Amino acid sequence: MDSNSWLTLMTRGRLEVQIEISLPDENGRLQILQIHTNKMKESSFLAPDVNLQELAARTKNYSGAELEGVVKSAVSYALNRQLSLDDLTKPVDEESIKVTMDDFLNALHEIIPAFGASTDDLERCRLNGMVDCGDRNKHIYQRAMLLVEQVKVSKGSPLVTCLLEGPSGSGKTALAATVGIDSDFPYVKIVSAESMIGLHESTKCAQIVKVFEDAYKSPLSIIVLDDIERLLEYVAIGPRFSNIISQTLLVLLKRLPPKGKKLMVIGTTSEVGFLDSIGFCDNFSVTYNVPTLKTSDAKKVLEQLHVFANEDVDTAAESLNDMPIKKLCMLIEMAAQGEHGGDSEAIYSGKEKIKISHFYDCLQDIVRC
Repeated sequence: MDSNSWLTLMTRGRLEVQIEISLPDENGRLQILQIHTNKMKESSFLAPDVNLQELAARTKNYSGAELEGVVKSAVSYALNRQLSLDDLTKPVDEESIKVTMDDFLNALHEIIPAFGASTDDLERCRLNGMVDCGDRNKHIYQRAMLLVEQVKVSKGSPLVTCLLEGPSGSGKTALAATVGIDSDFPYVKIVSAESMIGLHESTKCAQIVKVFEDAYKSPLSIIVLDDIERLLEYVAIGPRFSNIISQTLLVLLKRLPPKGKKLMVIGTTSEVGFLDSIGFCDNFSVTYNVPTLKTSDAKKVLEQLHVFANEDVDTAAESLNDMPIKKLCMLIEMAAQGEHGGDSEAIYSGKEKIKISHFYDCLQDIVRC
């Protein structure tokens, strides 16, 4: 019996074998696709452009049943091309049916694996995209990607943990999400307080544990623990926090994944002092400070956005020293609306530029906030 099998003692005293079947790897997926397309190939229904090896590479975290669903969906796309909407009674010419690579690619958009990278959730964490915020942010990204590579190739580091700390709005979550997406790991999940609003402590713990348990089923996984202080229900007055959730996370951060599985955990926090006071920071292999923008960094961002006249870029950047990137993006969005609103389309298309006087008015509103 392998490491994915175990014995469970049932309540009536019986001993039952419970076997967990892991998701197929790329070679396994290729074999499954070959089995389900074999008869199609023999009957010449499979077009020459169908590349099963490429499909196997594209279907990370698809189960055998989901792969079968992909094949059936591809066939339905091919059949639909033969149907005449003008005459539904017209018989289908089976000899001319060909299931093409495009049919399979359309099927992949239709059949989504239940288990895998939560790309949509990660993309939501960087709605403004990723812009060059200067050498310090670039350095942190490069170091984090080196940790990703370490997880991939190292035999002695099945678990690597990284903490991104810094002021609120400095881009920690966006950076963590970008590392997760760029890693190309088959399993990437973000754990955030917003997805657990209204849940009891024990339910939150169960959800967090399930994310880790799911990660252990994949050969390479990344879990992002976003705003750890919010996950812990931290309140500065007291201070107060959930000890149950804290202990759950501490155990999971130390727990090595099963043999043959590798996991990277990226945490983000704006309250590193609090986490340090309860011994949380010691559980992360590396800690990086994600800073606010310096004047030179802000200038770089403004130059990429192309929303100011060349002569106004330096002036605007000088007023943005020590500003978080998230607040800068909000400020630009406000200023782009114009004094009377409705100017953003012209600003972002390059037809007009943000007036420096209006920019300063918006800046005062942001500072007061």
